[in-house]
Amino acid sequence: MKKIFLIGLLISLLAPGLATAQSALDGTWKFDLGKSQLAKKPDVYLLQNGIYECKTCAPPIKVKADGEDQKITGEPYYDTVNVKAVDDHTIMQTDKKDGKTVITAKTTVSPDGKTARFEFTDNSATNADPVYGKGELTRVAKGPAGAHAISGSWRTSKLENFSDNGVTVTFKSEGDSLTMSNPTGQSYTAKLDGTEAPYKGDPGTSSVSVRRMGKNAIVETDMRDGKPTVILHMAVATGGNTMTVVVDDKLHGTTSQFVAEKQ
Repeated sequence: MKKIFLIGLLISLLAPGLATAQSALDGTWKFDLGKSQLAKKPDVYLLQNGIYECKTCAPPIKVKADGEDQKITGEPYYDTVNVKAVDDHTIMQTDKKDGKTVITAKTTVSPDGKTARFEFTDNSATNADPVYGKGELTRVAKGPAGAHAISGSWRTSKLENFSDNGVTVTFKSEGDSLTMSNPTGQSYTAKLDGTEAPYKGDPGTSSVSVRRMGKNAIVETDMRDGKPTVILHMAVATGGNTMTVVVDDKLHGTTSQFVAEKQ
């Protein structure tokens, strides 16, 4: 379910700005998840014969679902995955990094199998209190006969009750540079001409570039080891109180849209 967690973490990565004495982006913003347009591409899971697979995770995950920590590679946020089938409709997942729990998640499929509810706690990219939240999945396709109810294709249809630290970000412009910071400990200062700059506090993002694309719009590119992972297209509406952010997730091949209000 890493993609779900990643949604909260993508919100904390957003970083718009203008190179003016008082940027339209300066200040603190809070995202309204009720106004989100979530990715249409479904996630695909399979839990059968004691093996759990997340086929659309990046990289894909395939581990024993025996309630024990299973080592994985290629994932910057955690290095073990623990999946347990609580019953025929519920699974628990615990992810750890260097032996420390960084993500816990519980997903329960409805009796009719058409929807699922999830709740999570995630501090895989925080340097303070963890991000937590809840949401809903809608089934797109069934899994194979005899598989656990979580098996099949699912689309995230709702995000709700996220902690404030997962939906809040602050920007400050000075000269031709923009500084971003958030409550979970991520930050950077980057020039608005596309020059690559260090990204601090996130194990999955090593650098960032920000380029001005108009009076109230910019494009941010987040990178891992020089390769783009997320491209963010951001624009402040007339009046300056609302910001729309389109998130192009290169790792998962998805596009989402979020709306934030200036606080």
